[in-house]
Parts: sequence; C-alpha cells; structure tokens
Amino acid sequence: MVDFFVSTFGMSPTVAAILAAGIQCALLLNVVAVGALVFIWMERKIAGRIQDRLGPTRVGGRFGWLQTLADGIKLIAKEDLTPADADALLFKLAPYISFAASFTAYIALPFSDGWVAVHVNAGVFFILAVLGLEVFGTILAGYASGSKWSLFGAIREAAQVVSYEVPLGLCVVVPVMICGTMDLVAIANMQSAGIWSWLIFHDPFTFCIFWIYFTCAMASVNRAPFDLAEAESELVAGFHTEYSGLRWSFFFMAEYGSMFLVSGLAVILFFGGWNGPLAIMSDKIIGVIPGLGLAGQPNAWGFIAGCVGAANFIMKATIGVTVMIWVRWTLPRLRIDQVMTMCLKYCVPLAAACFLGAVFVKAEIFGLGYLSVDAWLPGLRSDRLEVREGWMTEVEGEGVTLSTEKTLVHGDG
Repeated sequence: MVDFFVSTFGMSPTVAAILAAGIQCALLLNVVAVGALVFIWMERKIAGRIQDRLGPTRVGGRFGWLQTLADGIKLIAKEDLTPADADALLFKLAPYISFAASFTAYIALPFSDGWVAVHVNAGVFFILAVLGLEVFGTILAGYASGSKWSLFGAIREAAQVVSYEVPLGLCVVVPVMICGTMDLVAIANMQSAGIWSWLIFHDPFTFCIFWIYFTCAMASVNRAPFDLAEAESELVAGFHTEYSGLRWSFFFMAEYGSMFLVSGLAVILFFGGWNGPLAIMSDKIIGVIPGLGLAGQPNAWGFIAGCVGAANFIMKATIGVTVMIWVRWTLPRLRIDQVMTMCLKYCVPLAAACFLGAVFVKAEIFGLGYLSVDAWLPGLRSDRLEVREGWMTEVEGEGVTLSTEKTLVHGDG
C-alpha cells in the first residue's frame, strides 16, 4: 500500500506509511466493531433456537438484525457511573486495555495472501503474546472497582487464563513444528493443495490437538462453560459488576473480537487459511488467460483473488465463532475447581502426548514408511513449502558483519 501511494500520488514515504497505517487500523477496527454487532445478534438468534424460542424479531425487520445496533445506542446514551470506592483512573482505563489487546493482535492476522497489516515472521508468537495481555484489563477492572465480587471474578480470570496458556501454547507448537515456521502466511500457503493438505488431516495427533486447542481457546477468551470471571449466579456479574454504559460494552467487544481472533488462528493453523477445499490455484488459472497476469500481482484480478480468499477465511472463522456460541448455550458452567482440573489433569497431558506423537510422525523416528502421513494420504502435499531461517556471514574488508537470511523454496519450483 505504501508503494502504491508513493508511485501513484507521488507522496513521501513517511506520509504514505502514516496514511497506510491509518487505513489498515480503520479496516481492522471495523472488523472488530462490526463483527461484534453481528456476533451478538447471532448469539441471541442461536440461543433462541436452542432454547426453542425466536430471539429478536421486532427490531430491524423480520430477523431483528438491528437489535444490537439499538442496544449500542442505548449504551452510548446510558449514564456512565464510577463507584465511590473505586480507583477512578484504573477503573476507567481497564476496558480500553482489554479492547486494545484484542485489537492489536489483529495486526498480525492475515485475511488472505498478502492481506495483513504487518507481515510478522513470528506471527503465531505475536498473536498469542498480545492476546494474553487482555487479562490485565480484567484484573484492573476487578481490582479498581472496590467490590469483592468484582475482585473474585478478576482473580478467577487471572488463574484461568495463565493456566490455559500452557496447553494452548503446546497445541500451537504442533503446526509450527510441522511447517517449520511461525509465519502465518507461509503456514496457510502450505495448505493450498486441497482439503487433504489441511493440517487437521496431517495425522491423527494434529486432528486431536485441534480439539484441545479449541477447548483452551474458549477458556482463554472467557467463554462459557469457562466464564468463571462473570458467573452471574454467584458473582452477580463478576469483574464488570460496577460498569455501565459504553465502558461496559468495550469488554464484550473485546470478548467477541478475541473469539473471532482465536477462530481465525485455528483456521490458518488447521483448516487451510484462505484456501478452499479444492486444489485449484487461482494464479495458474488466471495466468493462462492472455493479458490478465497472475493473481499474486497487484492488478485487478489479483485483488479479486484476494477478496475471494478473505471471504473464505472470514466464513471459516465465523463458523468457529458459531460453534463457541453453540457450546455456550448447550453446556452448563463449570466450577472453578473443575476448570482447573480440566486444564492441569486433561488438557496439558493430552496436548503433550499429541505433541510427542506429531514429532514421531514428523521425524519418522522408527524408520517405518507408514508413519509418514504422505504414504497413506496421497492427497496431501509431500512437497511442502520449505522454510530456512538462519544466519550467514558477510566479510567486508577486515570486519565481519552478521546478517539474517531467509530462503523460501517452493515445491513447485
């Protein structure tokens, strides 16, 4: 985008970079905000169907699609209260910290090939690290409210999130180990040969570890049955008991934004990213038509291919959010001891066992051909993208300079 502004409008690189950053932030902010509106409406409709009722029907037409917008207007107009015993600065700052952590993680999340705000080589690590900061907003909200119920909810959230980061990290390491890179764009591009090249079908261990990842992801974003920080039946409303108005809504915007984020990360790591289930390469099809060029190039057809990939990615991630909503209105809330037992006695050992199994399959430690998934799933790409990241030395005169070298070698040449 910066090169486009510089070459087309003759802008200076600094002004072009600032303008490109503003456009990217605005687009991502709309993804989070509009996504929250849609997902809240979906939650009400899905919950209504599960509980054998209709959900919203009278606002915004037949399906009540303006119900969330009406709620947003109500929250904006509602009085913003601060308890007398609260720490005013921290109390007002907490919801923005939660939202900022959820929003910042989107910077490294690619929606299509090349459609990413900042292409980070360690994108997996960046998203998990930044997403973990969301708990600080919850802790501050509970601590600064001056209410023991809010404080109990904050401490529960802290214990839960910190505990579930261990199995969540183990689950994410498996596709990173298989692909040999933490670059999310490269991981998604390795799964472009159809549904059998998706990492969830790489071997039985990756199939199992996806479900562990999904369970830990629901716990990390505070979704039922792991929503112990809210727990209306015992903590009134948990960490956000004392909040009202727009600040109260920021917590839920952060929650729904994080739901889409972890679902999008699962799509890239296990379900082929923006690639469809059929092994159809859009650049090869478009490339044979004279005058149209390749889909990866900055032209109209490349933009159309990117739009199709982004739509495919958003559809897959939305399915993940829908499953989270389905689980919430199906399973009862767990107790705090059951939540910790699920993490420490089940998720951590199972994730570690699946990780070791995936390592054995990857390394073919026993030297048996059938341990390689490529031998018994012929549809899977055996010529995966090979990524080499290392160090090289350059001798300049009498000194030695160290520089990084990254080489991408495609199986197609």
